[in-house]
Amino acid sequence: MDAVAWLLESGEPAVRGMARRDLLGEEHAEDVLSGAIVSRLLTDACADKRAYKKWTGAHWRIVSLAELDVPAQEPRAVAAAEYDLAEVMRSLKHGVTVIDRLVRRCASVEGNTLGACSRFGMAADPRLQQLAEGLIEWQWPDGGWNCDRSASGRRSSFHESLAAAWGLHEYYRVTGEAAARDAALRAGELFLEHRLFRSLSTGEVINTRWLRPSYPPYWHYDILQALLVLSRLGLGKDERATDALDELERRRRPDGRWNAGTPLWGPIGGNRTPEVVDWGRSGPNEMITLNALRVLKAAGR
Repeated sequence: MDAVAWLLESGEPAVRGMARRDLLGEEHAEDVLSGAIVSRLLTDACADKRAYKKWTGAHWRIVSLAELDVPAQEPRAVAAAEYDLAEVMRSLKHGVTVIDRLVRRCASVEGNTLGACSRFGMAADPRLQQLAEGLIEWQWPDGGWNCDRSASGRRSSFHESLAAAWGLHEYYRVTGEAAARDAALRAGELFLEHRLFRSLSTGEVINTRWLRPSYPPYWHYDILQALLVLSRLGLGKDERATDALDELERRRRPDGRWNAGTPLWGPIGGNRTPEVVDWGRSGPNEMITLNALRVLKAAGR
C-alpha cells in the first residue's frame, strides 16, 4: 500500500491537506473546519470547568486543533485558547516552587498553551510573552524543565521539556524572539545528547514506552513526537537522531503505515480519561503515519 495515497483518502480534510502539502509539496487546498474530528474538538470546547481536565478540557483540544492546522484566529479555537490561557495565568499567581535554586514547574502546561495560542494568532497578547519569559527563566542547566520536587537537579524531565520546546519554537516562529528560539534549541540539544532515548552513562534505552508512539501524546514523551519537534527546530538531520529514526522505521508496517500504539486516552464517554474524538485505538493510525513520514522526509530518508 502507498501510505501517502492512503492519507490522501482520509475522511478528515486536515489529514488530506497536510499530507498533500508536507509530503508532496503541493497546495493544501482543504477546508479543515469541515472535518468531523475538527468539528467535534471545536464543539463545547470550554464546557469543562477545568481547561486542563484530561482529555476533554480546552487545554488538550487546542493542541490537537493546532496540530490539525485549524486556521489562526478561528473564533472557536481562540475562545478555547483564551479559556486555557486564563487558567494557566491564574495558576501563576501563586508563584513557582524553587528548590536548590531550580524552578520545579510542569512546563508542558505552559509549553502546550504557548504553542497553541501562538498558532492561533494570539502572540501579541502580553500574557504569552510572560509565559515565554517564564519558560526561559525556569529552564534547567541541562536545557530542560522538571516539576519533580525530589529530583536531584542533575537531569530534567523529557516529558515536561518536549512540549516546552515546541511552545517556545511556535512563539519564536511568529514573533522572531531570539531568546525563545535559543531556549528551544537548548532543549533540542538535550534530546539529541541522549540520542532521544538512551542513557548517557550506559547507552541503554531509558524507557521502552518512549519507543512506541501514541497519538495524541498530550504531555508524554516518545521518539516520534521528539523527532517531530526536532524537525520543526531544523534539527531533523542531526546524526544523533539516527538511532531514533532507525527505530521508527523498524516499527513501520509491511504496508508502509504505522500502528496506533498503546493509546493514552480512554474511549469516548468512558469514565477514565475519555476523549471527545476517536483517534484510532488499533490498526494503522493516520496521524502517526503522517508524522512519521514527515520526520523521515525532514531527515532526508
